[in-house]
Amino acid sequence: MPERTFRTPVLEAPPGACDTHMHFYNDAYPPSPKAWLFPPNFTIEDYRKVQQRLGLQRMVVVQPVTYGFDNSCILDAVEQIGDDARAVVTVPVSISDKELEDLWHRGARGLRFHQMRGGMMEWSELPVMAERLKDTGWHVQVQLDGLELPRYEALIAQLPITVVLDHMGRYSRVIPPEHEAFQSLLRLARQENVYVKISGVYHISKAGGPDYRDVAPLGKALLEVGHDRLLWASDWPHPTETAETMPDDADLLDLLLAWVPDEAARTAILVDNPARLYGF
Repeated sequence: MPERTFRTPVLEAPPGACDTHMHFYNDAYPPSPKAWLFPPNFTIEDYRKVQQRLGLQRMVVVQPVTYGFDNSCILDAVEQIGDDARAVVTVPVSISDKELEDLWHRGARGLRFHQMRGGMMEWSELPVMAERLKDTGWHVQVQLDGLELPRYEALIAQLPITVVLDHMGRYSRVIPPEHEAFQSLLRLARQENVYVKISGVYHISKAGGPDYRDVAPLGKALLEVGHDRLLWASDWPHPTETAETMPDDADLLDLLLAWVPDEAARTAILVDNPARLYGF
């Protein structure tokens, strides 16, 4: 089979455009005992090619579940990249204030709560860390199967800290906008402390790219709530996908052309919102 080629996006990314969710993998770093996903190495050099093709400047490196509480892989990468990179880390509730301060100085801005397979945190720990870190500049980032949102909506809604919800809810199947689980997401998205990532559509879609037409109604419904707290992300390098299902990151970026016709709104999503949230 010939190697797949990827295209250049139609969207011309504005200066300062940020990919707010991507990962690095390096087998020089030990995996977590709970790890179930062991991707090949995906390095800074590999991502630079994607970044150049998409016309992006900034990135937010998210701790993969592969490494559990050991954030060394992503923090070492952020240190190499410099001020165009930030990190979202996974830490135990026992972490000291000094250790959190050290993580902040190394570029970390968010704490990841991956409430799916391989995750390290309990739901009961989310309000504990949120209360501890309110008014500090830190945020919490939550990923779950969005079909569970009706169960956890009240807990998330009451958090006294900025919350980022991953992958448009990352629903395990396609649902219509009127579904109770998506209405939960829309209610949370209306809160002034909640951001939502327009990302991971390939996790939800059954129709697939390039237009992910079965997910488009969800994206457009989020846009109707407003664009001031929406973020775009690639979720590169897509380690759960096969060669046949691997998305083209250009398709993922060009969804903004289809879903966000207003150029100023696209600039807010790609530049202004992440700059405000991550402190670029």
